[in-house]
Amino acid sequence: MKILTPLIAGAALATAAPWAGAQNRGDDTVLEMQKAFRKGDKQRLAALLPAARGHALEPWAAYWELRARLEEAQPAEVTAFLQRWAGTYQEDRLRNDWLLLLGQRRDWDQFAEFHPQFRMGDDREVHCYALAIEQIKGTAAESAGAEMLRHWYALRELDDGCSSAAAEMLAAKKIKPLDVWRKARLGAEANRLRVVRKAVEIVAPDALPQLREALDSPTKYLTGRATARGKERQELVVLALTRMAMSDVANAASLLDSKWGPHLSAEERNWLWGLIGKQAATALSPDALSYYANVGRDADLTDDMLAWRARAALRAGQWKLVGRSIDAMSPAARQESVWTYWKARALMANRPGDEDRAAARQLYARIAGTTGFYEQLALEELGERVTQPPAPAPLTEEEKATARANPGLNRALYAILMGLRSEGVREWNYTTNLHTPGGMGERELLAAADFACQREVWDRCINTSERTKGVIDAAQRFPMPFRSAVVERARGIGLDPAYVYGLIRQESRFIMDARSGVGASGLMQVMPATARWTARKIGLEGFSPQQLYDRDTNITIGTAYLKLALDDFDGSMLLAAAAYNAGPGRPRNWRNGPVLDAAIWAENVPFSETRDYVKKVLANTVNYAAILTGQPQSLKSRLGTVGPRDARAPEPNKDLP
Repeated sequence: MKILTPLIAGAALATAAPWAGAQNRGDDTVLEMQKAFRKGDKQRLAALLPAARGHALEPWAAYWELRARLEEAQPAEVTAFLQRWAGTYQEDRLRNDWLLLLGQRRDWDQFAEFHPQFRMGDDREVHCYALAIEQIKGTAAESAGAEMLRHWYALRELDDGCSSAAAEMLAAKKIKPLDVWRKARLGAEANRLRVVRKAVEIVAPDALPQLREALDSPTKYLTGRATARGKERQELVVLALTRMAMSDVANAASLLDSKWGPHLSAEERNWLWGLIGKQAATALSPDALSYYANVGRDADLTDDMLAWRARAALRAGQWKLVGRSIDAMSPAARQESVWTYWKARALMANRPGDEDRAAARQLYARIAGTTGFYEQLALEELGERVTQPPAPAPLTEEEKATARANPGLNRALYAILMGLRSEGVREWNYTTNLHTPGGMGERELLAAADFACQREVWDRCINTSERTKGVIDAAQRFPMPFRSAVVERARGIGLDPAYVYGLIRQESRFIMDARSGVGASGLMQVMPATARWTARKIGLEGFSPQQLYDRDTNITIGTAYLKLALDDFDGSMLLAAAAYNAGPGRPRNWRNGPVLDAAIWAENVPFSETRDYVKKVLANTVNYAAILTGQPQSLKSRLGTVGPRDARAPEPNKDLP
């Protein structure tokens, strides 16, 4: 492990921080404090804090100690901390924590005192508390209700800030009861029952006794009643049908069609048919569009419902419905590259006229580029190919020195290379994105990315460089560590090295000791059971899962499995990537159905993580191929079509894990 040993000037990092292999004496103390913080051991934190004085990561040590006892802390202690560590991530992190606590206590005076200095400004709950205060004081803008709803709907878990703001806004008639019921529906859809109960408590507290039965036993609730008179009972039926639809689409559709439809409002029926259609579409069911056909007004559907209708329409080749679904989305959703691309494709389907061609070309031109899946496809629609973008002007020594002298960047890299990756990543992101309004400028981002690249902290190098808009530094965005090992191993077993690099970049960002929440390890994020199976398959003797943290072993195992998956899926890079991410059984099922343009197939992958993953792996692959070959590249040539396995082809490798 590389250890950074910056000089210390008081409590800040020196501007000329040397990087050496010797471990700083205080590192062990800081690591012990992080463990104590995670355990909530206040006494241990207090005992260790003096030994962390003067350490490069003293701001973290001081933060952990005070944060662990923040509920008992006095305002003066908080103020002293904020003054002592002014300008640091830890200062603003504690301010965020303190604001949430003040909001929970309804200490609006202190909240108003501390809130203006909150630099990050990215906490939705804090934002809602601020809106609630404005409403209480009578200074809230007319748009405050809509702003609050945007934050509230985006929060999946139960919160106090937006819930309390919603109650204030409802009382002031800045939002409607339907807005609160929609929050309850979203909670039921996401299986967040505490969220549902809180929303109902705000809008209709008398309905809480019946709500429990509607949520816990939706079938019993729906079959044991004949009518739903009044808004509250109608919405309880909607919530019960929502719960049912998440596990039994057909039964929910049948009950809505045969029994409950006439008892509900048009908006309620439309929302439910949109949800049922979405659930059917995520299951790749041919019934999805027939469910959606019951919707009488697209404006009653969420962007997510409309997105899945567009995907189902793509599978069915119903291009007019694709276009109509995209047109009904919110302006923000329509601007996304995915829907910009498919809107253009819809315009070009079914004998387009000159006006349609011009509109489609304009849409393609708006997103065309090398940065992502749909950007690359749009570029090809305009008759171009993916090439290496021109490199930006070289960084000056002054620009590099400024990045190296930045205390936040230094602390972040020190923490990451010490083993405190979570803390380091958060401080790095704050320093580059949030410390100043709008984040760093483009040249500053390139210099910060260069700093991370030089220290081989590849994930911060890539992610920071990706934030530039006007220029693209391909060397930073698509680095190739361990080039000889990756290229030689890939070519030795018949894999495209660009494909391997594209996958590693998405899996681990080249973090050697990366470990996922489900136990996948190393550069290529291989699961232990998969690694054992692959080792046996390729005759690698004496293998143990601990070896996955060895670079060469991880590459050997990961590339071998990827090649087996690629062969099993007839050479389809998309299907093999899906198998690598979600296991081979799922894409085997997902490919059944009509023969599809591979981009349509990818957009219909039911799991959002896998859908995003396969598109990014393929876009990465094209960029790496352009770098490795120096030649223009085509994404389309790597896609083709996806459909059921040819019955004449050899049986799939059934034991492929």
